[in-house]
Amino acid sequence: MFENLSSKITTAMRTLKGKGRITDVNVASTVKEIRKALMDADVNYKVAKEITDRIKDEAMGQQILIAVDPGQMLVKIVHEELVKLMGSSVQAINLKPDPAVVLIAGLQGSGKTTFSGKLAQYLKKSGRNVLLVACDIYRPAAIDQLKVLGEQVGVDVYAEPENKNAIEIAQNAMAYGRKMGKRVIIVDTAGRLAVDEAMMNEIAAVKDAIKPSEILFVVDSMTGQDAVNTAKTFNDRLNFDGVVLTKLDGDARGGAALSIRHIVDKPIKFISTGEKMDALDQFYPDRMASRILGMGDVLSLVERAQMAFDEEESERINKKIRQNQFTFEDFYAQLQQIKKMGNLKDLMGMVPGMSQAVKDVDVPDDAFKSIEAIIQSMTPKERQKPEILDMSRKKRIATGSGTSVTELNNLLKQFDGMRKMMRMMNNVQDGKMKMPNMKNLMKR
Repeated sequence: MFENLSSKITTAMRTLKGKGRITDVNVASTVKEIRKALMDADVNYKVAKEITDRIKDEAMGQQILIAVDPGQMLVKIVHEELVKLMGSSVQAINLKPDPAVVLIAGLQGSGKTTFSGKLAQYLKKSGRNVLLVACDIYRPAAIDQLKVLGEQVGVDVYAEPENKNAIEIAQNAMAYGRKMGKRVIIVDTAGRLAVDEAMMNEIAAVKDAIKPSEILFVVDSMTGQDAVNTAKTFNDRLNFDGVVLTKLDGDARGGAALSIRHIVDKPIKFISTGEKMDALDQFYPDRMASRILGMGDVLSLVERAQMAFDEEESERINKKIRQNQFTFEDFYAQLQQIKKMGNLKDLMGMVPGMSQAVKDVDVPDDAFKSIEAIIQSMTPKERQKPEILDMSRKKRIATGSGTSVTELNNLLKQFDGMRKMMRMMNNVQDGKMKMPNMKNLMKR
């Protein structure tokens, strides 16, 4: 989403690299390019001007340390201002009292229903008993969609398909949720193609009837400046508690999303990428600022890995690696864990220095498809002992997986190299790494 903005800001700040000191001229030139980058990314003009004026004032007031060049100092200043723009600190969702009631609002097509399912899974993972409520009585198949998502994440869904009164449905759902001991009740409401009085009256009435502990406004990050105007209209009527940015994996400019926090003075609480139910992250302004400046987001990457990888399974795999017993069965299981972490390109962008390297590279979600097909075409014995693969077996596997013998041989070679590397890394961790025999190396 923010690849173009990241690229342009990085390019703008390169003009200060190699300069001996900060001057009126080089700061003014750099800040002008940063403002242009923000506006090109669809950041509200007033917001772009305000942030760049602060950057300029801050830069001119800095005493540059001998060990820090002007370019590095400006990166620090821009990072701090981007963090302020997006809210300074992380804001958690309010889940008190018990049961907590979360009302989901937004326009049609913004991703409310999908987000409701993602939030249900997110909260379920933290040990909460969640109920989803279908209060979208207008959109065809909205109730069915929520039921499918509820089944997918293992959460109950309350619905009254024949009832066309959203307020009654919401009130009945509250009574049902309390009776069933639900700790969090998530209410998915109807959206419209545009803001209209009937929609605002209905959702305001639902709010008054159920008195939610949290109201989240879901906005499509690809909408542009209309998203800012819509957010303001909803906030005037509902006084919502936080914003959810969806479709951050899209290719829109994304700057409008950065403007929302400043315009409505409400925190961004979640960001959503993709359709998968686990593609939801709590929003951290400092981490997003780092990603925009191409500095990566290692903390979010680690958190995703911790959520995706089972600790006992990881220990079992480590034990097998140490004993040189890592098989294609284990490799396949690890691939499934990696896929749970989300979009591959998004993950690569979290690695410092990688965001610009992969911005023009197409990394499909099914990048592991051919590898999975090859492994699935093997017999259990072949997965356990790939060394038994002769040409006859290889041809059978290649035919069964829709690949070639060459692709299979490449995978076998890479797998063998990976096992050796894993074994070496485990030896280092165990303190068993031995220095090579220098005499033998000299002879080669």
